[in-house]
Amino acid sequence: MKFKKSLAMFAGVSVLAAAGCGNDGDANGGNGDEQGGDGEAVTLDVWAMGEEGNALESFVEDFESEHDNIEVNVQAIPWDNAHENLLTAVASGNGPDVLQLGTTWVAEFAGAGAFLDLSEYEDEYDVISNDDFFEGALDTTVYNDGVYGVPWYVDTRVLFYRADILEEHGFSEPPQNWDEMLEVSRELADRGDGMYGYDIDQNDQLVPPIFAWQNGWEFNEEEAEENFADPAFREAMAYYHTFFDEELVQVTEGVPIEQGFEEGSKPMFSSGPWMVNILRDSAPDIDGDWDVAMLPGSERNASAIGGSHLSVFAETEHVEESLEFISYMSQPETQVEWFKETNTLPARQSAWDDEELQEDEKLAVFGDQLEEASAPPVLDQWENIAQDLLSSLERINRGGADLDEELDEFQQQAARRLN
Repeated sequence: MKFKKSLAMFAGVSVLAAAGCGNDGDANGGNGDEQGGDGEAVTLDVWAMGEEGNALESFVEDFESEHDNIEVNVQAIPWDNAHENLLTAVASGNGPDVLQLGTTWVAEFAGAGAFLDLSEYEDEYDVISNDDFFEGALDTTVYNDGVYGVPWYVDTRVLFYRADILEEHGFSEPPQNWDEMLEVSRELADRGDGMYGYDIDQNDQLVPPIFAWQNGWEFNEEEAEENFADPAFREAMAYYHTFFDEELVQVTEGVPIEQGFEEGSKPMFSSGPWMVNILRDSAPDIDGDWDVAMLPGSERNASAIGGSHLSVFAETEHVEESLEFISYMSQPETQVEWFKETNTLPARQSAWDDEELQEDEKLAVFGDQLEEASAPPVLDQWENIAQDLLSSLERINRGGADLDEELDEFQQQAARRLN
């Protein structure tokens, strides 16, 4: 089903993370009771993250009312413990039946054999590889031709801007491309000491790839480290550096972005849907003075797609029941209700037909941006490579390292990781 440009929506946390935490069930995982011949209920163990685990309880009740042979036990896992506990579950074979998995951990844990390959169940469960999900979300479920999850919710980054400040300086609309982005940033940075045009989160490993995707770069797994010699990639990193070289952004951390945005010292930044409600709650005095727009680009107005999937633990004894639960949580109507409960964006495009998702003009921009959102490569080594790139850019932006030499060294480091 085609995604509608008029759609609206958004807010809600999405970091690109996974879920995990051990329990004391049997060594084969899937710690629920076996279904007896007389219709005894099966218990599914589900791991979900933090507040999402708490929110899931009410949805479990509705699911159980429709599936009288399945009981669901939800365990809310602290984000900080997720990776370590999932590693423990993999090593011991003692894990849940269903778990929430962040998009950037698919390669690591699928490669370790932690999850069931769902591709063999596509004919029985239409939520598997269903093209009603955003393409970028589906891309992150695939590893080595296997399918290791079903998209649950998504997020993306857009441009937040102070429309009133831009208007004061002669800009009636937000920047539409890279040239305009520099023009607006330079004008706003010229307002005086402590004033900047833009704000860049230097710890966000998605930001540099977003710049590269905006310049037409695409990662080709067969080309390995040569991807980072691509002129489109190198030009994007040079453009990124320009904001620091010309002091259009603050190199040091400075005040929190909510404060800088409200004060006007940082009148533009990129962030996800969760920031919409944060600003509405924390900065009511500028309500009506700010807006959101798709990120400006060079070749395309690209952003990143993130979110979480629901995966099946490889050692479960309850595959069918696990897929029944995932199918329920992935239905468009359930995803709409999940959005209303948690303010996280539906991964199903058809869910965006909901009236409430179309009423908020700011959230509509996130829907448009999702159509231009790319997913990071599903590689075991990607997280380390992305962190290496942030370190290289920090040496360039803060330490004065030569850009070409530093990117050459980064490429060599990527070669060592990939090989």
